[in-house]
Parts: sequence; C-alpha cells; structure tokens
Amino acid sequence: MPKTVLLLGAGLVARPMVRYILEKTGFGLVCATRTVEKAEEMIEGHKRGKAVALNVDDAGELEKLISGCDLAVSLVPWNYHPAVARLCIKHSKDMVTTSYVRDEMRSLDGAARKAGIVILNEAGLDPGIDHMSAMKIIHEVKARGGRIASFESMCGALPSPTGSSNPFGYKFSWSPRGVLLASRNPAKFIRNGKTVEIPGKELFANYRLYRVEGAGWFEDYPNRDSTPYMDVYGIGGAETMYRGTLRNHGWCETMLAAAALGFLDDSEAGMPRGAATYAAFTRALAGAGPKTDIGKAVAKKLGCPAHSAVVKRLEWLGLFGADSIPADAKSPLDAFAGVMFRKLELAPPDTDMTVMQHEFRAEYSSGRKERIFSTLVDTGVPGGDTSIARTVSLPAAIGVKLILDGEIREKGVCIPVIPEIYKPILAELEGEGIRMKERAEQI
Repeated sequence: MPKTVLLLGAGLVARPMVRYILEKTGFGLVCATRTVEKAEEMIEGHKRGKAVALNVDDAGELEKLISGCDLAVSLVPWNYHPAVARLCIKHSKDMVTTSYVRDEMRSLDGAARKAGIVILNEAGLDPGIDHMSAMKIIHEVKARGGRIASFESMCGALPSPTGSSNPFGYKFSWSPRGVLLASRNPAKFIRNGKTVEIPGKELFANYRLYRVEGAGWFEDYPNRDSTPYMDVYGIGGAETMYRGTLRNHGWCETMLAAAALGFLDDSEAGMPRGAATYAAFTRALAGAGPKTDIGKAVAKKLGCPAHSAVVKRLEWLGLFGADSIPADAKSPLDAFAGVMFRKLELAPPDTDMTVMQHEFRAEYSSGRKERIFSTLVDTGVPGGDTSIARTVSLPAAIGVKLILDGEIREKGVCIPVIPEIYKPILAELEGEGIRMKERAEQI
C-alpha cells in the first residue's frame, strides 16, 4: 500500500502541491476541503488522488481522516493548525504547514517528540524559502570563518510587469482577507544596533524605497517581529536584523489612508449601521453627511488634497460608488476585502511575480568584509500555476516527500533552518526553476 498524504484545503496555492504529490511521488493523496469541486479539478481524475468533503470544524471527521493518513498537510487558516497538530500527535502522524510557528504550536514540541513525529512549519515562501536560502549563506559564511554583521530580507508577491494593470500595482494571488489582516501587524527590528518598534497603525508610514536586482524599485515596509530570527538563524550580535515586505509604488500611502479611514477595522462594532452601498459605507467612515461630496470628505478626513493619488485610488476601487456591500460582510475589513478582491483579483491571462532579496554584510577575522546578495525573481506560468502558488506549496510538497521517504529525521515542532531539511529542498526547487541568484562584492 502506498503511503497516503492528507491535504487539508484546496485554496489558491494548493494545486502545485497536489500535482507534485501525484506526479513526482508514489504516494496516495486525499484532498479534504469544503469545496470538493476545486479539489477534483486539481486531481484531474488521477488514480491515486481522492477528493472528500470536510468542514474543518467537524472534529470527528477531521480525526478520522488524520488517523487514516501517514502525513497531514494543513493549508487551512493558521488558527486550525494546533488542532490538526494535536490530532497528528494523538495518532503519531507527521505534519507539514507553510505558516508561522505561533506559541500554541510551539508548545506542542515536547508532545510531538514523544510521539516520534515531525511537525514541519514555515515550509512555504515567506516563511520558507527565505529561511532556507538565508541559512545556506549564513552557514557558508561561518564555514569560511566569518560572521554575519547585518542581515536584511525582503519579499513580495506582486503582479508581473505585464500583469500590473491597476492603480494599486497589486493583485491578490492569495487570501485577500489574509493580506489585509497582515496589514495591521505591529513590527519590530534591529537596525545599526538600535531596536525599532512600530505600532500596527503606523506600519505603512514606515516604509523605504528599495531596489531588487533584476526587478527594479519597490516600497519596503517591516514585516512583523524580526528579532527572534537572530537566534533562529544563529546570528546573535548582528547590528542589523530586518525582514520586510515589498509592494509597488503607492501601496503604502494608500493602505495608510485605508487604516486611517477605518477600512481595516475587523470588529463588527466598526461596521456602520444601515450602510448598504459602498458610498454610504465610505461616507459614514469619513464622518460625512448624505449630500457631501465623498471625495472631498475623504480628503478632509485624511488631511490631503481631493486630487491626491490616494483619493483617486480609493475612488477607482469603487468605494465612492453605488455597488452593494456583500451581505456577509460583518466588519469594515470584510467589506473592504470584498471590493479589493473584485477589482484586484489575479485572473488569466495575468501573471504574477515573486520577488525576494536577502542582503548580508559578512566580516572575517582577516579584516575582509563583503556584501552578499541572494535574489529570487520568479513569474507565474501563463495559463498555468501562479508564482505564489508554486513558491509556497512546492517547498512544502518536497518536504512531504523527504519526510515520508525517511530523509528528514528531525522530530518535534521545527522550521527548515537545518541543512538536513533545506539543502535537498533548495536543490529540488532549482529543478523546478525556482532558484536564488547569489552575488558577492567586497566592501
């Protein structure tokens, strides 16, 4: 009997994993999701693939599926991962996710080790390929007797230049709600020996312009708390430790305005009562009367000219129009995500682009110093998989293969920062056309 992989979720990034497991391993695959039709489209009738219906809140059915597999991959929202992990521990089944390790998951490390399983997290793009490609260079520098004095890592999932066809310079290749929720995170990093902390509401006011080799200039804003990665990467003592997110020009000032207007409020209490259209919704958030010009009201609320690019982008989005707000929108963020996805959806023939760059400063005992760049610029396949789907799900799929083939012996809750994990994954990703280009210069 072939080993069986249980894939939970059939969302925007799942297809490359489904095809990899069915085409490049001998494993069986059960894809469990609310929308069985999506899973069936990905499986394409393959004899080792099966699609089943699952509401992940159904604990009994979830446990039944996990008990019958050899490894579970969780591509459902991150808040479900601990429940999946506990069932994997109970039934001694390995697990893979592409999400950040949060405290609840981290607390399961001892139980996972006792059960003799590995729970591999952060095995996607960012987090994922960023860790693996960074550790490769960090270990190489240390092997040459050097130390990392500065580390910066920036990543963005964007439309390709030919697919960038809107005033936001952005299209959703993954969950729009997830993108907007991430826009509210506070940030913390170290630069030139000083710790910098930024509240979530000020996140987009703290961006810089940054150039990625082979891709051009972008806006770069800090991504969550970078400081724990000094220990994770083994570079304690570095003067700079920074992780950032890349967007095209204009994104940060527009999202800062969206936050100021209340569009990123995730509470039901923040939803204006009786606002059935986007015009009424925006008027209410801007504190304007029913006959007030919306553009002028928004500009006044933001303290900017009515002709500013920010106001024009919000108008283009449809926030001043008569379209109805989705009936299931419970919060301003829900309503905002709905109109954002409708106007910024990545759809054929558009292609997306993944951009990542690490910048290291390495110092050696001889006194030599060098700056090292490691860069990934990857575009989606026209008419095929998006770049974000490939770069998120293929590292995890390769991790699945390595675990079930017995090549990863690590146990407990872990991320891909050890050579046993990152070396074979990076090597196989190169065969899939996903490769970091490295360049060093003396300083």
